[in-house]
Amino acid sequence: MKSASSLPSIFALPLITAFACAVPAGASPWPAWRGDAAGSGHTTATDLPLEWGKDRNVRWRVALPEAGNSTPIVHGDKIFVTQPVTAEKWRGLMCYDLRDGRLLWKNGLTYDQPERTHATNPYCSASAATDGTLVVAVYGSAGAAAYDFEGRELWRRDLGKIDHEWGSSSSPVLHGDLCYIYHGPGTGAALHALDKRTGKTVWKWDEPVWQPGERTDGFAGKSDGIIGAFSTPIVVKAGEREELVMSFPMEMKGFDLKTGEVLWTCSGLNPLVYSSPVVAGDIVIAMGGYNGNSIAVKAGGTGDVTTSHRLWHEVRHNGGIGTGVVVGDYYYYGGSVVSCMEIKTGKEIWKARLPEAGGSWGSYLLAGDRIYALSQKGSTAVFRANPEKLEVLAQSDLGEHTNSSPVPAGKAIIIRTHEALWCLGPKE
Repeated sequence: MKSASSLPSIFALPLITAFACAVPAGASPWPAWRGDAAGSGHTTATDLPLEWGKDRNVRWRVALPEAGNSTPIVHGDKIFVTQPVTAEKWRGLMCYDLRDGRLLWKNGLTYDQPERTHATNPYCSASAATDGTLVVAVYGSAGAAAYDFEGRELWRRDLGKIDHEWGSSSSPVLHGDLCYIYHGPGTGAALHALDKRTGKTVWKWDEPVWQPGERTDGFAGKSDGIIGAFSTPIVVKAGEREELVMSFPMEMKGFDLKTGEVLWTCSGLNPLVYSSPVVAGDIVIAMGGYNGNSIAVKAGGTGDVTTSHRLWHEVRHNGGIGTGVVVGDYYYYGGSVVSCMEIKTGKEIWKARLPEAGGSWGSYLLAGDRIYALSQKGSTAVFRANPEKLEVLAQSDLGEHTNSSPVPAGKAIIIRTHEALWCLGPKE
């Protein structure tokens, strides 16, 4: 594994389509994949654009080296994007100027060891995370690294190899003095807590590995099933106690933030888990993959809380890949087919398809009462958080494939496609 701070050859001529404008520095930060350590998907931004197109409400577009699934993060006037460059065996973090799309710096490493993944899941699918002074990125089997805002490497950790036929995608979480990283799924999967300043291990929890043949219902068409979690942990407040909560195959767990002690376990999920848990007050919802199981549990328990704290259990639910948003007493989720669910009971209130959306791997963004849903076709539907019906407000199309999620940046929306990074919104 080698350091690679100089630009790979593929970066030599970045293509920027500029539309003269200025994005104000100090825009509402989006420092993690879902915006905060609780993974809420909520932004305080109030003036996000409703509509855009390839040639409408585009502030700038910058070409990316190759396809990638990660969602950008934003702090101040900087955008951070994790990115692979397959020909160079490079994995790294790129920093762009929010105002005009200029590449300010990039840093990363080369990793030439074999690592399995799916063709639709390029390396570096995890988003970065920042606390405003440093940025942490995870690179699968190539480990994790932290950089300052000028691109200098602060530390790097080898966390061991990951071996799963679909690769990995869980993003790091920064909270207090620690950085939490789920390094998995598959062989070598573990939940790590690192000192964010040094990268040293504070605690580690090794995930039990399902052996071939133990489960046969992980994924249709596979004789031994495919088992694994691709979710990102969240920080949950349960009374006076904070917990780190994550969805794993078959169960959801709550951990002590400082020691890694397993506080509670709730069973009821299925072998494949894509989306991350969400919290509504002290209720945590976890959903399995397509046609998987879903559960809701009251946080704050001890030991096996399946009987004592589990509020409901839905079998063969449609959790999908992306994570939804909580608005009041309701949870809106499901990608291009939206479901509105009552949180306390798990009852489906309504279900409807978004216009011209296609499939979706992205997670929802909530701004005020508006929910932004990005499809794989590059189409974004904006609908109102309305427990009575689907109320579509707008629909926009970029015409480029994406497995990412929309990101707020001041009065703009940032979208990462397989081809480019877009900054969308009215010119200022």
